[in-house]
Amino acid sequence: MNVAMQILKKIIPFCLFGVLLVSCSDEVRRDTGRIYMPDMAYSRAFETYAMTPEEKDALLKKGIHFSNTPVAGTMKRGVLFPFDIPQDAAGDTANYVASKAVKNPIAFMDTAQIVEAQRLYLVNCGICHGTKLDGNGPLYRGGDGPFPAKPATLVGDKKYETMPEGQMYYSVTYGKNKMGSYASQLNTQQRWMVIAYIKAKQEASKPVAATADSTIKK
Repeated sequence: MNVAMQILKKIIPFCLFGVLLVSCSDEVRRDTGRIYMPDMAYSRAFETYAMTPEEKDALLKKGIHFSNTPVAGTMKRGVLFPFDIPQDAAGDTANYVASKAVKNPIAFMDTAQIVEAQRLYLVNCGICHGTKLDGNGPLYRGGDGPFPAKPATLVGDKKYETMPEGQMYYSVTYGKNKMGSYASQLNTQQRWMVIAYIKAKQEASKPVAATADSTIKK
């Protein structure tokens, strides 16, 4: 056993020296070698509705007119509560005003949905509007944060407490002022859940109306 170990100790340095000589060769290697699993190394992704002009012409010869876009008024499978009001053109506010008439299709949320709505709010909105919906999130932090302008005070500001649900949804979907669109982060149902959560918090913050004195004086 000791003899074998001594032989290995003598052979290993020669092997390492040989590898070192090969790696230090002046010859520039242009061949990258074999690729393991080339289908993962080189993407074969296909963009949705992508089609070459040649493919379009081939379909047109068959009498098929394909525009690469979904039919107007249709929606993808699994989408709930579609919002039919498009985004306003630059300088226009007609659709933003029209969104006032849209009501939240989620009239009730059970306990699990309320918890999920709160989570969605904290993940997507809390960084600006704060966990207490007071506009004092980490990005503002009382004016000491990186964001110079105070975000909207969702609870405590009459402007936002009286804002219709549809306008809130429009703003979340398309963005408004400094706030960008959250359509890619929240699906249609999640957006309505967050708005329902905000409205519930606004309602809960209102002072309880004083009850009439029910004492009957004799």
